[in-house]
Amino acid sequence: MPLRTLPDPDHLPALDRARLPPDSVPAGATPPRILLLYGSLRTRSFSRLAVEEAARILRHLGADTRIYDPVDLPLPDHPDAAAHPAVEELRALSAWSEAQVWCSPERHGTLTGVMKAQIDWLPLESQGIRPTQGRVLAVMQVSGGSQSFNAVNALRLLGRWMRMFTIPNQSSVAKAWQEFDAQGRMRPSPYYERIVDVMEELLKFTLLTRGHRDALVDRYSERQGAR
Repeated sequence: MPLRTLPDPDHLPALDRARLPPDSVPAGATPPRILLLYGSLRTRSFSRLAVEEAARILRHLGADTRIYDPVDLPLPDHPDAAAHPAVEELRALSAWSEAQVWCSPERHGTLTGVMKAQIDWLPLESQGIRPTQGRVLAVMQVSGGSQSFNAVNALRLLGRWMRMFTIPNQSSVAKAWQEFDAQGRMRPSPYYERIVDVMEELLKFTLLTRGHRDALVDRYSERQGAR
């Protein structure tokens, strides 16, 4: 079960659609392909709920989204796990994507092991393919207590290490347990508005870099090594 179904994808009760630009994706353009990852396996996972809200916004803006479900993902470096279907699907989705959204709860002052395991299964290079290089990245976190930025800061470091273009804006939802209703939908709030801001910016950067990714990540040292 590597992909998660997005419930009520067109139901956006907290979004004022009149405030969004009508032409986020140019007419005739291929929808930007965006992969969303979250960092908790709990039945009521606030990082997953935040990612689902982000996916709905991205869909409304014209993007093609996929939410990866890490429930079956083995631990990194587990013997014979590289051929596991969940690992293969995660890597295929990363190669499919033009941009990604990473959302983790903050646990012990940083991202969760579930989040880190997904990133660790994406190697810098595999059979001549770089699964993350040149892709645009947005980082988000949810917290059970007061607002913090430890997880998004750690995700930014990982994004740089994975050779991704991490956008300036980010989202950190404090006391996430009170920001979602019983149906798992995010209530109208400045936190929700920030997620809309981040998704708008992610889409803009994805469109700006489209068609230029190879040139942007072309490196002198690697050209030297290929001689």
